[in-house]
Amino acid sequence: MANVAMTLKLNASAETVWGKIGGFGALHEWHPVIEKSELEGAGVGATRNLFLAGGGNVIERLDAEDAAGKSYTYTILDSPLPVANYQSTLKVLDNGDGSCTVDWSSNFDPSGAPEADAVAAIQGVYQAGFDALKSDFGG
Repeated sequence: MANVAMTLKLNASAETVWGKIGGFGALHEWHPVIEKSELEGAGVGATRNLFLAGGGNVIERLDAEDAAGKSYTYTILDSPLPVANYQSTLKVLDNGDGSCTVDWSSNFDPSGAPEADAVAAIQGVYQAGFDALKSDFGG
């Protein structure tokens, strides 16, 4: 099993950043690779269909959410990415000084590609999101 864990410190409060990225159906509002998101259901068990820039879809299910703890965990159900059994957690941590840290981590099995390629693909997805957040909030 492979894993990816990346963090990003932002010059904004955890509440402000969570307000932008904390909605399971809001990924298209801040991640540049996602053109549109369609949410089906609410709460744990809800699914989102992510329409990718350049074509393709990713379908994900919400497995856990903790609004007070500013985190949610999701599983990829269907994707063009070279991964299987993918589960990820996105969370925002308050640094206590007016800044916050975004932590995005996952575990998965490489599928259809070598592990190094699968890890690089997921790192690329996270980095694109982090770059957009840095642009919005400063890092």
